[in-house]
This record gives sequence, structure tokens and C-alpha cells, in this order.
Amino acid sequence: MRVKKISEANLPTPWGNFLIIGFEEKNSYKNHIALIYGDIEKDIPILSRIHSECLTGDAFFSLRCDCGFQLKKALELISIENQGILIYHRQEGRNIGLLNKIKAYSLQDRGLDTVEANQKLGFSADERDFSICIDIFNILNIKKIKLLTNNPLKVKILKESGLEVTERISIIAGKNSNNFNYLMTKEKKMGHYLK
Repeated sequence: MRVKKISEANLPTPWGNFLIIGFEEKNSYKNHIALIYGDIEKDIPILSRIHSECLTGDAFFSLRCDCGFQLKKALELISIENQGILIYHRQEGRNIGLLNKIKAYSLQDRGLDTVEANQKLGFSADERDFSICIDIFNILNIKKIKLLTNNPLKVKILKESGLEVTERISIIAGKNSNNFNYLMTKEKKMGHYLK
């Protein structure tokens, strides 16, 4: 296990009362969060979302991406299900970091798409490490999930880890004129399901 559980507390939200659990990476001391709603200890597939940190979308309501919209939608769907988990995966900007993401934004302002901008900065299209999320699922003893994602790579990685992904559920929210090219790049270059 690369992460360890640190602490937990109640977290009231507009979507209901969640349990917030803090995790820390053992080597880097970076931290990640799991938000739990309802009873996840039943032996049934748990509605789950891995949401990678996006300060600009999640906190500043950026229209350049769909991240903040997806975060709100996921919390809403979990509360409607009356059971679920959202892992807040703190790897900003597909794990290139906030300042590099702003540099990538600048390159996008000059005509590059998100993949090209990352590559121009010396990164791959997606630098995220989802093994941390797998460890969190294992610590919480979650074996079967219904995954809220449009990203086929997440499904593949989780299945290869031994986690049973019984269903992939699309989470399409926040399409607008500002993020049209961003979404088309995710669909055409990264294989995301956005229909």
C-alpha cells in the first residue's frame, strides 16, 4: 500500500452528510480524500467516482473544462443513490501541477489543444497515477464498483488491478462554448465517451 488512512470526520454538504477520510502517500506525504455517503460495506457494487483535482474548475468555476460540473454531478448522483464514494485524487492538471497547467492554458490560448500543450511542456497527455486510488478502494474494502467516468483508461486500470467494475456510467455535464475544443480533444485523442 502506497497510502495510509490518517483521519475521518463528518462533512455536511448541499447533497447531504458525507464522511470525509484523509489519506497520505507514505513516501511523498501528498494527501488525497475519500468522501463516503451511506453504507459502503454491503457486498454490492458501490457507485464510485475518481475525481482528479482541478482547482480552476472545482473552486473557481472555470468554463474551460467540465471538471467542476462533473464534481457536482457526481456528488448529486451519489446522494440520489443513497450510497457511494468519491475519491478526490489530488493530481492537479492530469498530474502536471497547477503552475504547469496554467502554462498549458497559455499554450492553448495560442491554438494548441490540451494534449499538444502538455507535450510541448515535456509531459505525456495524461501523467496521472491511479494506483493510489486502487489502494484507497482496498483500504476501504471495496471490491465491486459502478464507475462514474467517461474515461476508458480508468476502467481498464481498475479492472487490471482486480477491482470488479460492474458498470461504467457516463457523467456528462457542463458542455459549453468555452470547453467545446477541450471535450473534442478528450473524445478524439484520449478516447473518452462523450456522446
